[in-house]
Amino acid sequence: MSAPAAPAGLGDYLPVATLLRLLAVLLLVFAPHAMRLPVWESGFIAALLLWRALAARRQWRMPPKLLRAALVFAALGGVYASFGRVSGQTAGTALLCVMAALKLVELRGRRDVMVMIFLMYFMLITHFLYSQEIWTSLYLLLSCLAITALLIECQHLGQLPPRQTLRRAGAMVAQALPLMLLLFVLFPRIPGPIWGLPADAGAARSGLSDSMAPGDIAALIESDDVAFRVRFDGPAPPPAQRYWRGPVLESFDGRTWSKGWSAPPPLLDGDIRYLGTPVRYELTLEPGRMPWLLALELPQAVDLPPDARLNGNGELLARRPIIERRRYTLLSNPDFAFAPALDARQRQRLTRLPNGYNPRTLALARQWRDQGLADAAIAARALRMIRDENFVYTLRPPPLARDSVDGFLFDTRRGFCEHYSSAFTVLMRAAGIPARVVTGYQGGTLNEPGGYYVITQADAHAWSEVWLDGRWQRIDPTAAIAPSRIERGLGSAIGAGEGLPDYLVRRTAWRDALKARWDWVNARWNGLVLGYGPELQQQFLQRFGIDDLRTMILTLTALLTATMAILGFVLLRRAAPARAHDAAQREWQRLLRQLARRGYRPRADEGPRDFVARVLAARPQWRATLQPAAELYLRNRYLEAPDAARLAALHRAVRGVRLS
Repeated sequence: MSAPAAPAGLGDYLPVATLLRLLAVLLLVFAPHAMRLPVWESGFIAALLLWRALAARRQWRMPPKLLRAALVFAALGGVYASFGRVSGQTAGTALLCVMAALKLVELRGRRDVMVMIFLMYFMLITHFLYSQEIWTSLYLLLSCLAITALLIECQHLGQLPPRQTLRRAGAMVAQALPLMLLLFVLFPRIPGPIWGLPADAGAARSGLSDSMAPGDIAALIESDDVAFRVRFDGPAPPPAQRYWRGPVLESFDGRTWSKGWSAPPPLLDGDIRYLGTPVRYELTLEPGRMPWLLALELPQAVDLPPDARLNGNGELLARRPIIERRRYTLLSNPDFAFAPALDARQRQRLTRLPNGYNPRTLALARQWRDQGLADAAIAARALRMIRDENFVYTLRPPPLARDSVDGFLFDTRRGFCEHYSSAFTVLMRAAGIPARVVTGYQGGTLNEPGGYYVITQADAHAWSEVWLDGRWQRIDPTAAIAPSRIERGLGSAIGAGEGLPDYLVRRTAWRDALKARWDWVNARWNGLVLGYGPELQQQFLQRFGIDDLRTMILTLTALLTATMAILGFVLLRRAAPARAHDAAQREWQRLLRQLARRGYRPRADEGPRDFVARVLAARPQWRATLQPAAELYLRNRYLEAPDAARLAALHRAVRGVRLS
């Protein structure tokens, strides 16, 4: 019994089984966006898919025009309410998804189905705005294969089973791969994308921001996403020197540290004296939508990336936020003297605290100052307090009230690195010592298969920078309360009862080895595929003597022409009639081609003898040469075992046929 037809005219073109497969492929295309879209939109799209499947099975009518229009305006309003706009990466993708789903309520004929199929091809591209990892590429290749199979099925309705459409789609995708590789390797690369990306382009990632409040760094620790990778030219510095400098925060409102309104001063010659042996390294930074380029403290202001600058706060900044993976090489000195000149205005700004906040902390710092302690002695006294008194380093500190520093220092005494750096910096400022908070990352894990270090969000860190002896000095209160955090990482500093993240609780030797191998694969993918820009393309092609644009274009044209010729030859051979398996059959095929040029072709239900009889009935004048050739073919093919003499006679007979 045949399947029921789809309703409202679509069944005249598209069977229900094919429509259900279309819905399944559409679900495959939608799936990666499900967690990125608002909850209401994901539910709405799922409801539309379910409704369209039921409508096809039960032959329901399509909604009237007014209802369809109302759904469109409601979806448009919902996207605007969720994002505050309908353009850009996130809002535009959300609008595209919901409008594609609404297209299901008006599928009525071949044109609508073709529009839906090609819309699915377009939707595949939007996934690369969020992720370009290996799994994404493999998933989208599978989706492309499914869409192509659906397109073939819609062009041959009822003629090809699903298995055959998949096989044909696989052959078409395989034929496209050589062209894809040629275009990828040889097509001239230009810096940046060909078109302007929206301001919110790039995957949404957690990471450092331009502010820090209690709990912010601890929230980052919950993720082990890669922040950046580093490959050193030579031995890596010890863990205690691997501080990766990010935003410098100088303004405090009683709870939150931020950049403040004052622009960082310019870096002047002589502000930094580089000591010891410099370290050269290559850093691959994941996009974080912030302008900071992470660097090992403290980078030299030479050989910087062309669009980067080092300011007077020691921050390495790009001109624009980092929305794409970025690779750059730096030279840093872990030993340095950072001694810019501080005028009275800068000293006032770097010792400023909000009025009416944290009175107990201010009183403690004034008490130390009244005891006649010098600046260095006050800093040592604060570190001794943290180290010797009952403080706990934990990822799950209790919440703090309005006077967050007072609550931490005198009540809870439980906190993470942002609590300790904030409290220490406030103590220094309360004692009249210029101080600020620096956020970034600390440490890193060696990836042995790849020979590079991986710094994840779990390595996010905050420390203090204090003006002592006429220069900025890094003081890390975390090293006083949890020195193992600096030397061996987070897992050694947080006890099992202090709220370790799941990825640390589940750690085993084989998991770590597997994770390192997978990260190495991802790093190679990032470097060779995603990082294949103008410089890498030039280096690669120079190995083959292709060193200018003209040669590149000529080579690309020649290889594309050759590839297309080979593919065309293969396709023509596949479309041509099957080659005869023996000499007699080859001679018969030659004779059939002569007759075909005269307009005579055998029917599907017609054997050789009947075909020749039909031809001779119409053209009796051909009997003298055609009849003997046909008899010799039947004898060699069916009646007797062929031998060289009879095959030669057949060859002569076929060559002697005269069709005039």
